[in-house]
Amino acid sequence: MSRNVGVIGLGAMGMGVARSLLRAGFRVHACDLRSEILQVFVAAGGVGCASPAELGAQCEVVVTLVVNAAQTEAVLFGAQGAVATMKPGSVVIASATVAPDFAIALGKRIEAAGLQMLDAPVSGGAARAASGEMTMMTSGPDTAYAACEDVLAAMAAKVYRLGSAHGAGSKVKIINQLLAGVHIAAAAEAMALGLREGVDPDALYEVITHSAGNSWMFENRVPHILNGDYMPLSAVDIFVKDLGLVLDTARGSKFPLPLSAAAHQMFMMASSAGYGGEDDSAVIKIFPGIDLPAAK
Repeated sequence: MSRNVGVIGLGAMGMGVARSLLRAGFRVHACDLRSEILQVFVAAGGVGCASPAELGAQCEVVVTLVVNAAQTEAVLFGAQGAVATMKPGSVVIASATVAPDFAIALGKRIEAAGLQMLDAPVSGGAARAASGEMTMMTSGPDTAYAACEDVLAAMAAKVYRLGSAHGAGSKVKIINQLLAGVHIAAAAEAMALGLREGVDPDALYEVITHSAGNSWMFENRVPHILNGDYMPLSAVDIFVKDLGLVLDTARGSKFPLPLSAAAHQMFMMASSAGYGGEDDSAVIKIFPGIDLPAAK
């Protein structure tokens, strides 16, 4: 075993990252509110921690893979937060999708506590997290990179260094989420029209994935619809949040984003109809009069 690394949050992405770090030879500590998930990780060879504070005291590098800014705040600065127990010079790799302004302020607070931070949101989904092949959009000081290059290499196939200022990584991530959300919404709209017009959905998928209208999101998400499987890998409510961050950021500079606004409303409609916890492909359920494939 080499260095002690911590992962806070064992969701679809966090569990994959934690397992990738184990394979790379790190002694990996993890913390999650769900005890049953934590026990799965312990059975795989990891070290379970009862709180972020317990984890922080043992780790030189801590990766936060929680849902949003509020959870990031809680696990780092809450009553049992990791920052208070981490040793000076240790690194926080902050990987939740958050507003750029939050990332900037978070970096200042972490540095004031004698620690270092990389603004480091991730992309690629659960499968690439599990294989250590994510894309990371990162920014922060050179000293922080130097202290955790081996950790980043174990987590991701591509680590983009976007500058020394915190916030740059989060800006690129929300632009990625703009495209991801719009593409999922467009894929749902296209499939809904096909279903309404009586086109065979499997044939439609086959044609589009070999035609100019294809996108990575169409190819990846439409099978969930075809299989009637809305078990969440990335939920509808994730895009309610992420497209909300996109629109909030653009609103600050009075920049128009009409497609993002329309996609955001589609995810809001799905959430308000009770589908917020389902896979983001469930946004197709907002369309009236379509006969969705049954679960296979």
